[in-house]
Amino acid sequence: MPELTTPIRDMSQGQDAYQRLIGQIRAGSLRPGDRLTESDIAARLGISRTPVREAIRALEADGLVVHVARVGASIRRLAYPEVAELYEMRTVLEGTAARLAARTASEVELAELTAISQDMARAQADEPHLYDLNRNFHHTLLNAARNRFLSEAVAGLEKTLLILGPSTMADSTRAAQAQAEHEAILAALLARDAQAAEALMRSHIQGAHRLRLRQFRKDNLGEQML
Repeated sequence: MPELTTPIRDMSQGQDAYQRLIGQIRAGSLRPGDRLTESDIAARLGISRTPVREAIRALEADGLVVHVARVGASIRRLAYPEVAELYEMRTVLEGTAARLAARTASEVELAELTAISQDMARAQADEPHLYDLNRNFHHTLLNAARNRFLSEAVAGLEKTLLILGPSTMADSTRAAQAQAEHEAILAALLARDAQAAEALMRSHIQGAHRLRLRQFRKDNLGEQML
């Protein structure tokens, strides 16, 4: 298992361990099927096994970790249909968010989305920063939709999608396409065109979906050949 990073301040040991394991999953350092051994993680973090156990239980509650007979805790594997279903739901939810945001977004929120889009255009070669900006764009738009239940549903999907590893922003071609798609969505929001905003967001998520499925097939083919 890769080395874990410096502890996060102002957190309990269990929360800190949870956040660092989440970071490892998001980065693809912890991959589907990888075992989570309490003693190994505790030794790397310099803490007791109790907070590590707490972190693993939290990951299990999130649906990111499963217990396998005679193996123990491991990162959950997603089946091909599950990946498709997750992105289908994301298409519906984020499309709806764009439609609502076109009607309810404040001028301040629209200005923030514009600033994020401009920053993304300048950050095409910086994948970690691009990843953060992409998340900020989607979260700002989601907040502008003014629907807490929609936000909670998207948050649940995002946690499960972490299992897939690095963002599609890691693909330079997709990153450039996503930036152009964000600009089109933003133009629809600024025009208060709810129908166009929804259609453009749905197309945007479907583009990420297609790339994810190609990555999924490639990764699984590679595992089968090992």
